[in-house]
Amino acid sequence: MNPKTTISFLLFLFSACFVFAKTITICKTGCDFNSIKTAVDSSKSGDSLFIKTGLYKESNIVIYKKSLYITGEKGTVIDTQNKGYGFSVEATDIIIKNLTIKNIEVSYTKEYAAILLFKSYDFVIENITVERAFFGFLVQKSKDGIIKNNTISGEGKAEADSGNAIHLWHCENVKVLNNDVRRMRDGIYLEFGNSSYIANNYSTQNMRYGLHFMFSNDNAYENNTFEANGAGVAVMFSKRIKMFNNLFKKNWGTASYGILLKEINDAELQHNIFEDNTIGVNADGTNRITFTENTFKNNGYAIKVHGACYDNIYSKNNFLHNSFDLSYSGKLNSNKFENNYWSNYTGYDLDKDGIGDVPYRPVKLFSYLVNRTPESIVLLRSLFIDIINFSEKVSPVFTPENLIDNKPLMRKVTW
Repeated sequence: MNPKTTISFLLFLFSACFVFAKTITICKTGCDFNSIKTAVDSSKSGDSLFIKTGLYKESNIVIYKKSLYITGEKGTVIDTQNKGYGFSVEATDIIIKNLTIKNIEVSYTKEYAAILLFKSYDFVIENITVERAFFGFLVQKSKDGIIKNNTISGEGKAEADSGNAIHLWHCENVKVLNNDVRRMRDGIYLEFGNSSYIANNYSTQNMRYGLHFMFSNDNAYENNTFEANGAGVAVMFSKRIKMFNNLFKKNWGTASYGILLKEINDAELQHNIFEDNTIGVNADGTNRITFTENTFKNNGYAIKVHGACYDNIYSKNNFLHNSFDLSYSGKLNSNKFENNYWSNYTGYDLDKDGIGDVPYRPVKLFSYLVNRTPESIVLLRSLFIDIINFSEKVSPVFTPENLIDNKPLMRKVTW
């Protein structure tokens, strides 16, 4: 067969797929099918399934090796009756949208989800409401997908009987956009998930993390809100991460923080707000990270820096009314604090260039004492603490001597 004949034959097959693709209607009476599962089993690749308003008591709807476009409408509800998955998909070119899926089975041995995708490419999950979820969407070994405008909520009482709202494992180039996730174990979870974009999501009241990812490189997170979770965000063992314009708020508890950075390299955090957290940023083993134009407001600790942190730059950030702006373990190493605004700064600016004429020392002796003796926090507002902080400022002994912002800003940074 010559090349022209081959091309013509392929074009014929491609056209034939669209010619023979059809729309299948599903409803209780008077439609092509009254069962979603039967309709899926009877469909051909490229078909569209329209599920009319109604309650469908079905589970474990399997889509295997064919393209389908499944759409519901307002009032289309699938009740799995705690009998496994909603949809289990292993296929390319899949769209599932405009459905409510509820009552996902809780298991201690299997990860039942409203929608399971395995080795699926070019998929869209949109406008899905998941109620009483175990896992919401469980996506494995998949790529080039969009998960957007979904609402997922659970009712688990402990981490053991709760799954994750959106769980990506070994995935690539997935966009997670405009989702509302709450009362799950983790709101959004990535493991070995690369080159993904997570934006405009609201993650709240989750037992463990609002966002949790490990071994996931080259990802960007923008305009998300992580509020009142067990802990806000945990970022671990990953490279080249960008986190812009996110809000970390009211992640409060004995082991809570806005964001945990553990073994992270070459990342950027810019224009984020950390407000009312136990710890704004908890950094451990971080290297070559730039913190620029972020605001830390009313946190217990704005930033806690642990060991093995090198070449990090904190510049043009606002530190506003935190109990402690900075807690630091060990030596300064090659980290740099410069041109930040500190609400506790009491220096002056005689030449009116917007930069304080007196360097600022952000680590207080009292934060050093609290780290070693937590009970001493009861002395936070006492005159004695002001005296020991002043003595350490004059002659540093316990805090890093060279940890100084030599160019503190006189006015808050705006962006």
